[in-house]
Amino acid sequence: MTNSDERPSLKVALATYLGTKALKARAPDFGAFTIDFVEIAPISRAFAPMVRELRFDICEMALVTYLQARDHHKELVLLPVAVAQRFQEGSLLCRTDDATIKSPADLAGKRVGVRAYSQTTGVWLRGILNDDFGVAPDNIRWVTFENAHVAEYSDPPFVSRAAEGQELVAMLKAGELDAIIAGNDRPDDRALCGVFADPDAAGERFRAKHGFVPVNHMVVARRSLIDRRPDLVAGFFEALVRSLVAAKGSRSGLPLGRAALQPAIDLAARYAGEQRLLRRALSPREIWEGLPRSVIAIAEEGAA
Repeated sequence: MTNSDERPSLKVALATYLGTKALKARAPDFGAFTIDFVEIAPISRAFAPMVRELRFDICEMALVTYLQARDHHKELVLLPVAVAQRFQEGSLLCRTDDATIKSPADLAGKRVGVRAYSQTTGVWLRGILNDDFGVAPDNIRWVTFENAHVAEYSDPPFVSRAAEGQELVAMLKAGELDAIIAGNDRPDDRALCGVFADPDAAGERFRAKHGFVPVNHMVVARRSLIDRRPDLVAGFFEALVRSLVAAKGSRSGLPLGRAALQPAIDLAARYAGEQRLLRRALSPREIWEGLPRSVIAIAEEGAA
């Protein structure tokens, strides 16, 4: 965490979004400190090294990965801002010629592929399927391609692993899967269609019901860094918030601060527990444990 001019340097893994471009454009000089941005694509490849090795000082992280990390007492602290959020319904795909799937309720008993059972998009969608369509997580035969980022976690018994070398979309098109969760990278293929006939309308129904857009990625910091230099984490957080606000044009609606984010985190934690991704319930106090007062103050000012 040092550089040649003796100022502290933070090693940060963060994807390039509209909201983070201004932040990265300042690199490496942030006045009192510098930032070494580690470019990893897709950013999900940074999550396991951060959880298992604490490889970075600060890292973008999927919400469910963080909840599992907290469940297993990893030395990470959640910062109160979302850098990626979206409606999830457009990620659930089936074959256009499959007449057996006419609505999400028809997935009961089907084979559904997902990159990892712990993937945050999958957690949101399984929660929606259970709450709104009566399809419980264990009433689907889940097929995965990767382990969870948290090494201590093992998938439940109703989850199986695809054979080595198999691929999500190819298995769907070959009829080896009935549906897939494509995540953020929905394939442009006329042979595939959405399980939700109108995913945009379904997303708006979710927002009307719950009052928020689902959160996918937040940001975490190493607990040891916060213990030694909370000022550096606060300086980074303030710069990130400014970048997000500049991209959005205002603070209005920015997913910033514990109060603004708590409803989404609470629902994600409930879904994760119901889906056997967590061993125990996590309280808000435990979820935010270790957050410096200086970061709280920046977030609360931004949310005002």
